[in-house]
Amino acid sequence: MIPVDGTELVVRAPAKVNLTLRILAKRPDGYHDLDSVMQKIELADIITLRCSKKPGIYLSCPGSGLPQDETNLAWKAAAAFLKATERTADCGVSIILEKHIPVAAGLGGGSSDAGAVLTGLNRLLQAKLSEDTLLELGRSLGADVSFFVVPYHAVRATGIGDKMTPIFSLSGCSLLLVNPGFSVSTAWVYENFTLTRTDKVSNLCDFRENDNSYGSPYPFFNDLEKVTIERYPELAVIKSFLLANGASDALMSGSGPTVFGVFPDDCGAVSDALQHCADKLAEKYGSGVFITRGLCN
Repeated sequence: MIPVDGTELVVRAPAKVNLTLRILAKRPDGYHDLDSVMQKIELADIITLRCSKKPGIYLSCPGSGLPQDETNLAWKAAAAFLKATERTADCGVSIILEKHIPVAAGLGGGSSDAGAVLTGLNRLLQAKLSEDTLLELGRSLGADVSFFVVPYHAVRATGIGDKMTPIFSLSGCSLLLVNPGFSVSTAWVYENFTLTRTDKVSNLCDFRENDNSYGSPYPFFNDLEKVTIERYPELAVIKSFLLANGASDALMSGSGPTVFGVFPDDCGAVSDALQHCADKLAEKYGSGVFITRGLCN
């Protein structure tokens, strides 16, 4: 049996952006079939995992206001892992979650935390659970968790987001994220999304025809954007500002409300346009403005 007293591991839980999100159909189980390009980014939460011989799960989220009990996805991930490895009775887990990713922002923060706990505990306890097993545990916690279990930084995801094909990461650009400071319920957005038909043929099939100068072969599009912007028109204002101030593309990520702009690199460096745009937006949105980049494989 692996000794657990005093063992500790610090892991990063990266945020993601959806470069493309097509909603294809609603499933009988309440989920939606989708076709999405997802990219992990440098913005990340920091998670410290420590195991001991005292059973139980102890979660601390200092300064975040997040629940520190079984309603938190990180807590649920630890419980699922201990159950799957039959360590519930002889192993306890302490989790310190340092939040940097905005909550309920369309950036996958909670799902990433859960994925980081699953993969982190697998390393810390040397449990050697297979990727398929970790994916199954992730799927039981939420549709987006699967992406944060696999090692790929960018994928094209289908099904409920759990069928993934690795692709090249977004490169040659920086991303300017703008979170307006309010939360959006993913469930509300999906409930208010009206499918024009019960089944769609994704137009991503011929994505190679959409190559651009900064490494994304996909058209930037989000089916959920219209729903969220109709309720929160401020997001359209942010998009317009980004596009008018140097961004080559701008899009809402996931169900929102975070909007990101794509700024091609200027001779391999952060462009003056990006910094100027970030400074102007920070005057209104403060710490909700982030300059980041896609993680590269």
